[in-house]
Amino acid sequence: MKTIALVAHNAKKSVMLAWVKRNIEELKKYKLIGTSNTSELINSVLDIVVEPFGHGPNGGDILLAAQILAGNVDIVVFLIDAETPHGHEHDIQTLIRTCVINNVPMALNVGSADYLFSDK
Repeated sequence: MKTIALVAHNAKKSVMLAWVKRNIEELKKYKLIGTSNTSELINSVLDIVVEPFGHGPNGGDILLAAQILAGNVDIVVFLIDAETPHGHEHDIQTLIRTCVINNVPMALNVGSADYLFSDK
C-alpha cells in the first residue's frame, strides 16, 4: 500500500481539512501519515486515520525527510503558508529538496494536490 504524508502549516490546516474531506474516498486507499497537529485535526474531525510522526517545527519535517530517504513515502501533500516566516525554514527546504532528489511527488498547494489525485 502506498503512503501519503499530509502536512499543513497552521494557517493552512483548515484548507487541508477541507481538501481531505473532499478527497476522503480516494485517500482511504492509502496509508496516511502526517505531522502531529495535522494528524490530530484530521483524525478528530473525519472518519479516516492519519498516523502522526512528529511536530513539524520540532523536527517533524526532518523525520519525514528520513522516511522519504528510506523509501517509505510515495507522495507528500504539504500545504505551506508562504506568507508567514517559519523558524524551521531550513527543515522545510530540506524536506522539499529530499522530495526533489528522490523523485517523490510533492504538492505545496491545493491546486497541485488536486492535480496529483486527478484522473488527468
